[in-house]
Amino acid sequence: MIFTDRFTAAEKLAEKLQKYKNNENTIILAIPRGGVQTGYTLAKELNLQLDIILTKKISYPGNPEYAIGSVSLQSQFINKEHENVSQDYVKSEVKKIRRVLNERYKKYLGDKKIINLKDKIVIITDDGVATGSTILAAVDLVKKEDAKKVIVAIPIGPNKTIEKIKEKSDEVVCLDQPVDFMSIGEFYKHFEQVSDKEAIKLLEETNRWK
Repeated sequence: MIFTDRFTAAEKLAEKLQKYKNNENTIILAIPRGGVQTGYTLAKELNLQLDIILTKKISYPGNPEYAIGSVSLQSQFINKEHENVSQDYVKSEVKKIRRVLNERYKKYLGDKKIINLKDKIVIITDDGVATGSTILAAVDLVKKEDAKKVIVAIPIGPNKTIEKIKEKSDEVVCLDQPVDFMSIGEFYKHFEQVSDKEAIKLLEETNRWK
């Protein structure tokens, strides 16, 4: 399956999510920046709230490439096999990471209050997945915030990754799961990088009509 762009892919995705249309207890969380185009269209088609989810990995002490968990603005998740890592180290890292995430959130949404996800139906979206690490981290973090239901909605992703996401999520909506998968961009005719400026513009427009 080849999509014209992120907007048209999201229109097709919205057709599979009609049961959530106009549901005041449902929110869409987009992963910036490409996911904001997808989230914008889903929010418009389904008449739902749109926000962004920002996450960053917590690195293992002395090994910045190796993740032991993830942090969002409101929650944190440590993988079970790394729960013995120093709590002082974790607290210090979470504080530093949150400072960066807060600055980025303000850049995108200004002084808009972060939405409380407790008892909400949450649809996490992006323009696609490859390894799925970002989406999986987002699912873990949203669950920590006591969401009622966590749904992952994406246009494209390799079968193996989608199976991993299904294990953690309450529902997964994916339009195509090719076995031969090299990159997300190969399944789009137009897959230009989304700038911060465009992402901010789309979020501002969504906030105007919601």
